[in-house]
Amino acid sequence: MERPLRAGRLATFAYFALNGFLMGMWIVHIPAIEHRVGISHALLGWLLLLLGAGAFAGMQITGPLTDRFGARTVVPAGAALCSAALVLPGLATNVWTLGAALLVLGFGNGCLDVSMNAHAVQVERGYQRPVMSAFHATFSIGGVLAALVGACTLSWNWSPLVTLGAMALLGLAVASLATPALLRPERAQTEEAPGPAARTRRRTPRRIWVLSGLALMLMLCEGVANDWSVLQFRDVLDAPAATAALAYGAFATAMTIGRLLADRVAARFGPVAILRYGASMAALGLTVVALSPWIPLALIGWTVFGTGLSGCIPQLFSAAGHTDRDAAGANVSRVAGLGYLGMLAGPAIIGLLTHFIALNVTFFLPVACCIIAACTADTLRPTGAAAEGEGLDGFGPLRAPAPDETVR
Repeated sequence: MERPLRAGRLATFAYFALNGFLMGMWIVHIPAIEHRVGISHALLGWLLLLLGAGAFAGMQITGPLTDRFGARTVVPAGAALCSAALVLPGLATNVWTLGAALLVLGFGNGCLDVSMNAHAVQVERGYQRPVMSAFHATFSIGGVLAALVGACTLSWNWSPLVTLGAMALLGLAVASLATPALLRPERAQTEEAPGPAARTRRRTPRRIWVLSGLALMLMLCEGVANDWSVLQFRDVLDAPAATAALAYGAFATAMTIGRLLADRVAARFGPVAILRYGASMAALGLTVVALSPWIPLALIGWTVFGTGLSGCIPQLFSAAGHTDRDAAGANVSRVAGLGYLGMLAGPAIIGLLTHFIALNVTFFLPVACCIIAACTADTLRPTGAAAEGEGLDGFGPLRAPAPDETVR
């Protein structure tokens, strides 16, 4: 099993990087596509809601399908759909076709997001130690790669259609090459469909809804950083445009590095500590940002915020997937779906609040979300029989990898 498990882990890295790359390519080309279609920033904002709606729908549909057919079947299908849909915004010529393109692209993104996270849970169960955060870090790295590739193609005056079409073909190739390495469905997934009694027993546990609420709050915080960090530097601290860009850069870099390190920290101290102290650190960092009158101190605040937030969401996904291995996909889809809604709602809520209070004061809303998450971190600790003899996520004893570990 060691070689298939290693191959499955590498394939999961590939799909996470692919997902980050595909969505990054769309983001890089937003200005060019907006100009091509001839729409305003305000109308584009409304159209982006279709991207979110499509992603939410894809997540909710894909979760149960992953449980029924296995991630080995659903992940490549989601990756192929997301890759093929990438070319659609490049074909759009008016507001209606762009709206339809974003709806399909969002749906493909949601399908790939949930199915690859469900497969990541299966890989993590095989390793019997935390490996989820590194996958999420790879997603961020894929976005960075997209920014670099997009910068090159735009400097070469490639049209969005040509670039997105080429990247769609690349995505299809990567998805095809990585498919054979995916793990086969676990035995419970290949048995006969459960009867009515079994379906009743698998009604969504209260714990999953609590995890979903935490995901909504913490991804709301991430959305605030994504959309408002640069504007906070420019409007509140009166920073030059080049300096303001460093605010998001500090946050994103800290998030990526933190996720690369979070698995080993979780193996040593457990996911409860990751959420409790990580969310507390995030609350402290954003409080510094909100109160600081100095740019260097605010940069430190965004860095601390990103570092603290980095390991929290992967722990929630992992806990949801390990709550019930036969319903891992459905449980992950609920947590991911509400989390995604939080990421979309956060920037909008902050924008609404700025009509009444200063931008930096609105940041105390995500600070409160982080404090609530820290206070409810024990939700990640399994209770009852599921906790007996198992690790904090219920998939076996958590342990740090030994230097001579055979499965890497």
